[in-house]
Amino acid sequence: MPDDSAIADAEWTALLDARRRGAPGVGPLAALFAPLLVPPVTPDGCVVFGRLAQTLDGRIACANGASQWIGGRGDILHTHRLRALCDVVLVGAGTVHHDDPRLTTREVAGPNPVRVVLDPQRRLPVTHKVFSDGAAPTLLVTSLPGEARHGAAEVLVQPDLPGLLRDLAARGLGRIFVEGGGRTVSAFLAAGCLDRLHLTVAPVILGSGIPAFTLPEAACIGDGLRFRWTPHVIGDDMLFDIALDRVKPGNQVA
Repeated sequence: MPDDSAIADAEWTALLDARRRGAPGVGPLAALFAPLLVPPVTPDGCVVFGRLAQTLDGRIACANGASQWIGGRGDILHTHRLRALCDVVLVGAGTVHHDDPRLTTREVAGPNPVRVVLDPQRRLPVTHKVFSDGAAPTLLVTSLPGEARHGAAEVLVQPDLPGLLRDLAARGLGRIFVEGGGRTVSAFLAAGCLDRLHLTVAPVILGSGIPAFTLPEAACIGDGLRFRWTPHVIGDDMLFDIALDRVKPGNQVA
């Protein structure tokens, strides 16, 4: 993948147009984003991208939760491009609590996706930006019944990840970007709900902190999930594009 400074605005505009038309794109970016440029063909009607940025030693945040910013400028632009190409950007309650993100496409041209926040116990206050700024429609997904609104967000009671994907597809939201954090991406991976994973590795070593993945314990090396990946240089970081195709850890090679 070429350096971001070399990517012309025209190429990105053409990619957004291909996404709107449900057609394959052309150019260096098109291969990386190809699954998001055509309509989903999975049984639940969704294509699900997970994304994490980690240090060289596999940490996504310091022990106190601080995580801004592990990746460099290229990774930030990549994240905003994923948002613009997807119908939904989804994060867990921990990401909202620690980072208070806006989850918009302010760094690139393109529409803001619907923001989905997983907060099973409904602990997040309405003061967070996603519930109050009105920048994009927002869904709060919880396991507990209660009020139908949470600030500006609609509340959806759905404790099951496969059920959530079906619910989103029924709303016409089939391109899902699971942006973080690590526990949320891990939950989708453990449930066999990720089609693809974009993992950025930054040239940073913390020596401690929050691990990128939290998955069922592997009893032996053979229980680990092996996969093929394609590396891309983005600024000072490395991006690994991993095709998972809904595989679950421990049961087959991706």
